[in-house]
Amino acid sequence: MSETIAGSGSLVLDAEALYRELLRGVRSLMGPETRLAGITSGGAWLVERLHKDLNLPGSPSVLSSALHRDDFAQRGMATTAQTQIDFEVDGADILVLDDVLYTGRTVRAVLNELYDYGRPACVRLAVLVDRGGRELPIQADFAAARVALPAGRLLSLARDDAGAFQFRIQEA
Repeated sequence: MSETIAGSGSLVLDAEALYRELLRGVRSLMGPETRLAGITSGGAWLVERLHKDLNLPGSPSVLSSALHRDDFAQRGMATTAQTQIDFEVDGADILVLDDVLYTGRTVRAVLNELYDYGRPACVRLAVLVDRGGRELPIQADFAAARVALPAGRLLSLARDDAGAFQFRIQEA
């Protein structure tokens, strides 16, 4: 796990190298009954690739935060993917995946969405990047990297046509 502070200089994050670290971390967190679910959209891309790399049965599960966001009135309905869960949630050991953990609000919304489908036995979180700045008491069980960015910057995962990952940093 690396730690980088990005101020006014440039920040270079190797998303593919961080994905390999995430894969290692997910392997260490998984038990025989662990189910993976990715948060739309970056987390969904991660879970899709992890599903292949870990040779898991079934389809990758996706969780949407759209209906439970505390800023729903401002954002409205997102056109991103809807929740699709390929396993029984009641009593499940679930590892939720996301690309970037920042304020914790998306994770809170996704937990509410998940509980609409049942009561899991355990929910853990693994992320590609933890950028700090939490507004809620939420933390990742595994983060491939920790990065500090100014509050006015957005960090997001992108995927090219071949499926390779890279990061985008832009002004908020």
